[in-house]
Amino acid sequence: MAVKVVKFGGTSMADAASITKVANIVKSDSERKYVVVSAPGKRYSEDRKITDMLYSCYHDVELCGECRETFDKIRERFRGIVKELDIDINIDKYLDEVEEGIVKYRSADYAASRGEYLGGIIISAVLGYSFIDAKDVIKFNASGDFDSELTNEYVKNAVRKTGNAVIPGFYGSDDAGNIVTFSRGGSDITGAVIARAVEASVYENWTDVDGFMTTDPRVVKNPVHIEQLTYRELRELAYMGANVLHPESIFPVRYSNIPINIRNTFNPEHKGTMIVPASDENTHNKTITGIAGKSGYSTIFIEKSMMNKELGFARRVLSVLEYYGVSFEHMPSGIDSLSLVIPDAELAGKEKAVVNRITKAVQPDHIELLSGYSLIATVGHGMSFKIGTAARLCDSLAKANVNIRMIDQGYSEMSIIVGVDTKDYEKAITAIYNEFFLEK
Repeated sequence: MAVKVVKFGGTSMADAASITKVANIVKSDSERKYVVVSAPGKRYSEDRKITDMLYSCYHDVELCGECRETFDKIRERFRGIVKELDIDINIDKYLDEVEEGIVKYRSADYAASRGEYLGGIIISAVLGYSFIDAKDVIKFNASGDFDSELTNEYVKNAVRKTGNAVIPGFYGSDDAGNIVTFSRGGSDITGAVIARAVEASVYENWTDVDGFMTTDPRVVKNPVHIEQLTYRELRELAYMGANVLHPESIFPVRYSNIPINIRNTFNPEHKGTMIVPASDENTHNKTITGIAGKSGYSTIFIEKSMMNKELGFARRVLSVLEYYGVSFEHMPSGIDSLSLVIPDAELAGKEKAVVNRITKAVQPDHIELLSGYSLIATVGHGMSFKIGTAARLCDSLAKANVNIRMIDQGYSEMSIIVGVDTKDYEKAITAIYNEFFLEK
């Protein structure tokens, strides 16, 4: 029998009504055997996520040794969920344990992880499934790095002893038993890890949208829905700001070529977006799959005559970035020029020092720091099968009166990245979308 791993995000766990929807979805398909959950999210726009409240508890303890006032709000929230669900569970026992643990361990990771822990206990009671504590199966080493192979063995051993099970997302433990968390959104990674270990037929990731859109709906109204994309396309789009799924969550399932299905808890009849291991003829029929972008970039422009003949020029420039702990995104170059495209957050407070040290390192004819850039990625396996894609993209931007400050296309021809002035960011995305997705 095929096995499905299902992961539900914070909005799916926000209140009793949402959790009831989760339970109905799981029970509607007998193949949904393993359930991974996030901490309860916002119930409405002004609400607070449980994880944020737990971080506040940690900070309260750091400042004054206790967190009673903030934790009482968390206690009230979980009590309300249990009461509305009408389940036979002593939630106060677990809440007491968590509050005492936050004070005792004084660990941000411990505090932040308790929303998933409590949510997992509740949904396991609702479903009647076994509860597997993530700290017992998701393993990190002493340096805080995720140990994928050890985790795979622990998960396999744990699921052999049970039928259906609930596993909290986002956290695990190190060799000493200390709680360690993934980065925010890491419940997606936990779901993928479980899917790999149980050799799932599909990893269903349930959220509050119908899957991936071809571009940001805040920029383009009602963009086309993406029915299918590949792991590689997802990586490109997620890296550039399409945040439906944590970008690192694809790595565990790639080991076994397990597809990921993005679904909507609040619209379960929609098929969502299927993320598959490799491209097929369906992906080749469309020129591009999606458009994503991010703002907040600067460029260090370096010019020097005969730069191409100067051995080690680029290495000396990059060694300066390494010295200051600065990562760059792109490095377009010409015969006598080189540009470094860097996120503003990486350069913050170091701009002058970095420019001065590069100047000393390579003695350029001219060096300049330019800010206010945005990057836009146009992604799709189909681009390598369609001649003139780059020309169409550039022509659409020219017609929209958008100046291209940088363009970069990899050897795979799966993505074209352009840099534009941030003031033209939305206009550029709209122009590219209209060119490739609107009927001509």
